[in-house]
Amino acid sequence: MMTTNSDVIEKKAMPKATITESSGASKKKITKKELKQLFWRSCQLDISWDYERQQHIAYSYGMTPVIRKLYSGEENKEKRIAALKRGLEFMACTPQLSTVLFGINAAMEEENASNPDFDGNSINAVKTSLMGPLAGIGDSLIPGTLRIIAAGIAISFAASGSILGPLLYLLIFNIPAFIIRYFGLKYGYSMGSSFIEKIAKSGVMGKVSYYAGIIGLMVIGGMICQQIWLDITLKVGSGDFAKPLTDYLDQIMPCLVQLGLFGIMYWLIGKKVKTTTILLALIVICCAVSFIFGL
Repeated sequence: MMTTNSDVIEKKAMPKATITESSGASKKKITKKELKQLFWRSCQLDISWDYERQQHIAYSYGMTPVIRKLYSGEENKEKRIAALKRGLEFMACTPQLSTVLFGINAAMEEENASNPDFDGNSINAVKTSLMGPLAGIGDSLIPGTLRIIAAGIAISFAASGSILGPLLYLLIFNIPAFIIRYFGLKYGYSMGSSFIEKIAKSGVMGKVSYYAGIIGLMVIGGMICQQIWLDITLKVGSGDFAKPLTDYLDQIMPCLVQLGLFGIMYWLIGKKVKTTTILLALIVICCAVSFIFGL
């Protein structure tokens, strides 16, 4: 009976020990070290941009520390290669918001490494489906709003010869951008693929895009009257009562000339006219008018 009981105890204990050991070996966790590397490598997303897959090389480079951690060892060589190839698929996103994708991608790769039933193809599917919404909100928020605000403030100081111009531009643009990068990676990794879905359901993404667009238009409108100079010195009237045409137009509406010029260029861009063509045509027209009228 003693032998039988010990055998029973041993048989009951052995599977538990085996299960604990195997689960501990198969469950791999990404550490803060890999997340820090992922964060800093995300800053290099546009260093190898091309017209075929755009940011794919830098994206794969950014995911490399995570992939090496999750698929370490010679036995995982094929999985490591497959994961690196997944990163080489088409990638196009606002760099400052790319950390959201990096975080979600890292969480899904972690699940793929520990769960044999996980479908690795879903990683690229999720990344592809989230690129569009993230790029839309990121482009309107970062280059479309934040960069314009930073440039508008910096140009005002730089025009007066102040060193604060470039310094303010770097600070106003980069401080919020790095904060967005940090929290994008943090919440992207912690919340996984449900991150954007939760935001979309709450309506936050739509509101941010809407208000960012309003702010961007306000800043652009302010820059039209401050940064565009076009004085029509052709005088209207006779004698002492003759005044430049610009003065009369400004009485109708301040900065009407600048607004009209901007509206024409905006209309031409909407007609798919190249910006270089518009710029060259503007130079030729201004030179011709100045020569003809002696302005």
